[in-house]
Amino acid sequence: MPSSLQTELRQHKPFASLREEAAINLRRTAAAWEVTFDRMLEAYDITITQYNVLRILRGAGADGLCRQEIRDRLVNRMPDATRLLDRMEAAKLITRQRSETDRRMVNTLLTPRGRKLVDALNAPTAAEHARSLGHLSDAQVRTLNELLTLFRDRLG
Repeated sequence: MPSSLQTELRQHKPFASLREEAAINLRRTAAAWEVTFDRMLEAYDITITQYNVLRILRGAGADGLCRQEIRDRLVNRMPDATRLLDRMEAAKLITRQRSETDRRMVNTLLTPRGRKLVDALNAPTAAEHARSLGHLSDAQVRTLNELLTLFRDRLG
């Protein structure tokens, strides 16, 4: 009997292993969830990566962060954070300030517009999390988090 993932993918051959199926299932689930989250963010005219930057900078506080630190904290790694930040600066969501003590250091900060946007996304984001994960019990979500952490730790 084919697994639900085999059926969804219209795959007639079984997976080579249970672990292969789990890896593909994880990628398929992450991609499906990202599409759903992207749709929610379309109304705010930002991408999921831009939203991630806004959240990172909100958490960083008034001092902001340098480009490298933002890049390292992104959920999805990207090689060209500079262009991403350029687009966000053009949209007036962030601003960059050169350090007066170390001219090589440029900190990125939220603008009032960026802060207002990321704060406005609190409720829609919480609603999306509830919609997509609300059918799981707290114990199941804790187990899911533990399993995902174990998986990711093995990769790094």
